[in-house]
Amino acid sequence: MKKILLIGITLAMIAFRALADDKATFTASAPDAVAVGDQFRLSYVVTTQNNVRDFRAPAIKAFDVLMGPMRSQQYSRNMVNGKSTTSSSITFTYTLMATKEGTYTIPGATLQVEGNQLISNSVTIKVLPADQSGALESGEPRGSKSTQSGNSIGASDLFITGTVSKTSVYEQEALLLTYKIYSAVDLRSFDNIKLPDFKGFHSQEVELPANRKWGLEHYQGRNYQTTVYRQFVLFPQQSGKLTINAARFDASIAKATQVIDPFDAFFNGGGFVEVKKTLLTPTITLEVKPLPAGKPEGFSGGVGEFSITSTLSNTQVKTNDAITLKVAISGTGNLKLIATPEVKFPDEFEVYDPKVENKSRLISTGLSGSKVIDYLAIPRNAGTFKIPPVTFSYFDLKSKSYKTLSTQPYTLDVLKGEGNASQTIANFTSKEELKVLNEDIRFIKQHRVSLHKRGDYFFGSAAYWTIYLLAGVAFIFFVLLYRRQIAANANLARMRTKKANSVAVRRLKMAGRLLAENKKEPFYDEVMKALWGYISDKLNIPLSRLSKENIREELQRYGVDAALTDEFIHTLNQCEFARFAPGNDNQAMDNVYNHSLEVIGKMEKIIKK
Repeated sequence: MKKILLIGITLAMIAFRALADDKATFTASAPDAVAVGDQFRLSYVVTTQNNVRDFRAPAIKAFDVLMGPMRSQQYSRNMVNGKSTTSSSITFTYTLMATKEGTYTIPGATLQVEGNQLISNSVTIKVLPADQSGALESGEPRGSKSTQSGNSIGASDLFITGTVSKTSVYEQEALLLTYKIYSAVDLRSFDNIKLPDFKGFHSQEVELPANRKWGLEHYQGRNYQTTVYRQFVLFPQQSGKLTINAARFDASIAKATQVIDPFDAFFNGGGFVEVKKTLLTPTITLEVKPLPAGKPEGFSGGVGEFSITSTLSNTQVKTNDAITLKVAISGTGNLKLIATPEVKFPDEFEVYDPKVENKSRLISTGLSGSKVIDYLAIPRNAGTFKIPPVTFSYFDLKSKSYKTLSTQPYTLDVLKGEGNASQTIANFTSKEELKVLNEDIRFIKQHRVSLHKRGDYFFGSAAYWTIYLLAGVAFIFFVLLYRRQIAANANLARMRTKKANSVAVRRLKMAGRLLAENKKEPFYDEVMKALWGYISDKLNIPLSRLSKENIREELQRYGVDAALTDEFIHTLNQCEFARFAPGNDNQAMDNVYNHSLEVIGKMEKIIKK
């Protein structure tokens, strides 16, 4: 018995150790891109509760090893639902320097964890040419150095490009428009963003990650920190030359100043000044070719690559039983703009409006997925009926020709149902909830019938005239109330001012939900809308004419003291700077949210109109 117990304990310990080893992770990380002469870190992190030994790094031939490996260890303990969990990680760090342009792969490292060997992932690093002006250093999120002196920002220090995936397309063919930021300065935020109206296009914006990833890129002799700012998939709706107008971005940049006095640097922004620069993207001209002649009959307007399938819910039913023909158009292209195919049901069928469901996602080449159409029909007579194939025509971009697809035909056997044609059917689209067919005789009343004396009518009685008089008085009252409401609504400026606080509170509630979900950029966007929208509505000044300078003058006219004005502008600046700051500081988001609520509340008490 003791031997069996000892064997069980041994097996349990082995299983526990194996489970612990399974939880161990070993990963390597390094920048995706660096420039020649840049120093950067290569880190290997192992997470385990067991002992680690025999760390062996691969041969690093493409880079100079300046330092390493440096070993550091971290412990953490978390308490969740009364249960305590601990974690431990060990990091091995190398400091490397890039010496030669090219793309290099560093193989994985190895180490031993309780007798088991772990191998990390390999890392690939692209080494760019050295920056001709020495503008950026590797690892800085948006570039921290400028090649310009003073407070001026050169055209090559910060710009935004607008590029399209194709410059010559067919009508309804999808193309991708990308706005990309190239920065060699300390970019903080964008104001007064004006995108083109995309006249002549059907546009859909591509959803990008909330936290944009910045990376180093060599462009026209310089190295920039770059990121994709916005992307749109465009579908041209007409042929000929179409123009995408320039987009405008007003950038706020933090510029270092030469400050001799350290006290002056401390009390005046730490030696930084805010510089404004307006960026315009180039105008883009596209050649949109018309679709070739010879469109097939019933052309759907589809452009791309598609397929079609169909299913019938039942091939044998009784009269007045509903059938559903499901047609699915799948593929990539302008799915949402495709016309719904027509199904020619027999005349003996009652046909309902089709129900359309789009199951697609936006990609760079258009909409990918399927368009599912449900056709509901009800046979009213018995017999054998043919449902002809459903045809679908589209323009195929690969073959540059029209293609016509067809589904299979169906044969439907309809048996005679019970109750002749007197059948109650359920609602499908916009029909009545219940419909009784071929019924012209009312149901027999089965409940007790109340009788009244002949000649005794409600019309002309005292109750009738009382109700008639009350209805007249109520009508006059509501007319007067309605006229008063119309007069109040006619004063748009007064209505905007009156509703400014409620609109701002509604936006801040949305910001509060985004704060709870830790969505950093949407949170700051909503807070900015609340602050600018509140002051625009309260002062009755359009957003396009508002600036931080004239806000101060207008608030002074309304009796707002300078301290509260400075607090409002400081809250705006705090929100703008935190919006593009690296990291994800929840405390900073909480501070911005609380300051916004407080400053709007103070404004509301002072500005009364």
